[in-house]
Amino acid sequence: MARRPGTPRLLRELNDRAALDLLLGQGPLTRAQIGEHTGLSKVTASQLLSRLEERGLVQVVGEQAGGRGPNAALYAVVPSSAYAAGLQVGPDGVTAGVADITGCVAAQVTVDLNGADDPVKMVHSAVVKACRSAKVAVSRLSAFVIGTPGVVDPRTGDVQFAFDLPAWHEGVLAALSTDLRRPVTIENDVNLAALAERAYGAARHAEDFALMWLDRGIGLSVMLGGRLHRGRWGGAGEIGYLPVPGAPLPSASARRGPVEEGVTESSTWGIPALAGGYGSLVGADAVRDLAHEHGIAEPTAVECVRAAAAGEGRGGPFLDELANRISYGVTSVNIVLDPGLIVLSGQLGEAGGAPLATRIERAVGRFSPTRPAVAVTEVEGNPVLRGAIHAALEQARDEVFSANSN
Repeated sequence: MARRPGTPRLLRELNDRAALDLLLGQGPLTRAQIGEHTGLSKVTASQLLSRLEERGLVQVVGEQAGGRGPNAALYAVVPSSAYAAGLQVGPDGVTAGVADITGCVAAQVTVDLNGADDPVKMVHSAVVKACRSAKVAVSRLSAFVIGTPGVVDPRTGDVQFAFDLPAWHEGVLAALSTDLRRPVTIENDVNLAALAERAYGAARHAEDFALMWLDRGIGLSVMLGGRLHRGRWGGAGEIGYLPVPGAPLPSASARRGPVEEGVTESSTWGIPALAGGYGSLVGADAVRDLAHEHGIAEPTAVECVRAAAAGEGRGGPFLDELANRISYGVTSVNIVLDPGLIVLSGQLGEAGGAPLATRIERAVGRFSPTRPAVAVTEVEGNPVLRGAIHAALEQARDEVFSANSN
């Protein structure tokens, strides 16, 4: 890899980016405070702020009173200097969020599919609606990140297959980029939830962790050394296919499109679901049936788990058995990767709260040579959408904050 020489221009780029990141994380700040945090002299900090003001990236937003002499100007990043969009795509609709460069979400909308299955039309409609709500032109969006419940090829960035979104396949990425006239990133939705967990949630200080997604689908995301592990073909984390005791073996043919083999209908969600494997043991239908066997009679799996966690005197035996089932997958991950932290996310994982997490941690400790901490998600709102917006903002900042854009 060719290295850039330490030229004055490169040093200016590095200093500018360091100051912008500092202002995003801790601003507004004075010139002196920027110099103190970055180690730059007052003269260099002043030159830096002048450059960034000329580029429309920072502005004076107030003053800070000092001891002697005039008040010091407070600088902050200009929110409207760029925008980014994050989207979550599912079988029922598309949710899109538009945020300014500081991370403030200007609009969030959901578009019902109404039987439509064209990915380009779906995404375009959601983006236009979100931009209209945010009063931001689509042309001002610098980055798009889309979360889908499928396997994304890490080499091409294209969708290989999405179990319950058959219209999402190879070629979708190029079609979306052409339509939106901007580079587009497609990412597995559970991976985006993991990015949100590390940025805002229970894994904020963890370089290594795994996120177990228990929701409409069953998924896993692994982060090692602060980076997502996607696997050679993008299939890392498809834990629903894991063969486990007490469940029929899954069928690999279920990933190859609209075939009957290996597919069943989820009565809870009303969509196709994987038959057999770990997913059939801890999926919503199985969880609800298990709860009913224990006398927890709420109509949905999420309500059953929430009720059991709220009243452990009645729901304890159900949570014990559910934790044992979930621990099959968690133990497998722990034995192979030893991540140290497992985060439960998704509606089912969140509904169980600490009572379920504690039981899973104990069960894994019985089955495994090491005992990871098991925590419940701390991400507020929609974790997939928050992860998509976070990833899109990272891309937008890389583009807009680069001095090469001059």
